[in-house]
Amino acid sequence: MKIFFRIKALVIKEILALLKDKRARIILIMPPIMQLILFANAATLEVRNISISYLNEDKGWYSHELIQRIKGSPYFNHVYEVNTFKELKKTIDDQRVLVALAIQSNFSQQLASGSEAFAQIILDGRKSNSSQIVEGYVSRIIQSFNEEIQKQISVKALGQVSIDFRSWFNPNLDYLFYTVPQLVGILSMVVGLIVTALSVAREREMGTFDQLLVSPLQPWEILIGKMLPAIIIGVLESTLIMILAMSIYQIPFYGSFFLFYLSLIIFVISIIGVGLFISSLCQTQQQATLGIFVFIMPTMLLSGFATPIENMPTWLQPVTWLIPISHLFVIIKGVFLKNMGTLEVLKNIWPMLVIALITLSLATWKFKSTLK
Repeated sequence: MKIFFRIKALVIKEILALLKDKRARIILIMPPIMQLILFANAATLEVRNISISYLNEDKGWYSHELIQRIKGSPYFNHVYEVNTFKELKKTIDDQRVLVALAIQSNFSQQLASGSEAFAQIILDGRKSNSSQIVEGYVSRIIQSFNEEIQKQISVKALGQVSIDFRSWFNPNLDYLFYTVPQLVGILSMVVGLIVTALSVAREREMGTFDQLLVSPLQPWEILIGKMLPAIIIGVLESTLIMILAMSIYQIPFYGSFFLFYLSLIIFVISIIGVGLFISSLCQTQQQATLGIFVFIMPTMLLSGFATPIENMPTWLQPVTWLIPISHLFVIIKGVFLKNMGTLEVLKNIWPMLVIALITLSLATWKFKSTLK
């Protein structure tokens, strides 16, 4: 019984210690609630809110009916009509849509005459997993359409719709083409966070932080001195992963190396700002490691790596704009699997540049307040 009471007293003491510590209460309550909300809304393997574009050169009843069935599907929320195949191609190139439909000019005539009518479905192979799921959705719609038109009466025997599926930028829908290029960004993010987030905390633990306070170095000089190693290591790490991806996994690289490295450096700088801010808040490396974990978990959920951003609730999707790696993923897939143009790359670079300015400003402000 004495052992029981001693253990009971220790348990009560530990619980009270946790409840009295304000930081411990926040850590115990806030991260689980935040992760619950993010996992429930962002971590889904369903593919919904799909964007599709279509080119209908037929204008007949059957093509109109097929398009109406796609519009009426709960999976396709954004349907865009284009007038030329060039416009259809551009919607895929710019990643505005995940799938495109092209209907030939004699589509309805072929069906009505009892012949086989062809339509083409173009999938964005840069999102291989989502494209395969969407292919299944379209196939079910076509199958249902074929079954129902065969049951029609007062018309002669009808043909069937045959779909020609094509996957651009990843013809075989190889999942490695989707995951491996994005690992370049993920690993550079992890390295940048670890190198910077542990730097100031390590100085405090080793007792060398006070030496920085009395050194002739200005705060901005100290920040640059801690930023450059992270940039160099992050870029070298990404280069190594890129070489391995191209040599071992045969991932093609069609784009510009200059644009790729420009995007990567700006991305690493934005991550370094986050890492330095975390480091300035923490007293120990253990706290900094926990801060890294708290940042990485929601970042990966909202980045579009595990699940498409389009699947997330409308209110949550704007939050992904604040995630630097979500912009880098668009660039990486574009420069690896297609020759993404300069303007398209710049459209995704400037949000990272804004984020970098904000995170570095916060880190500088916090670092200066720490040195005072």
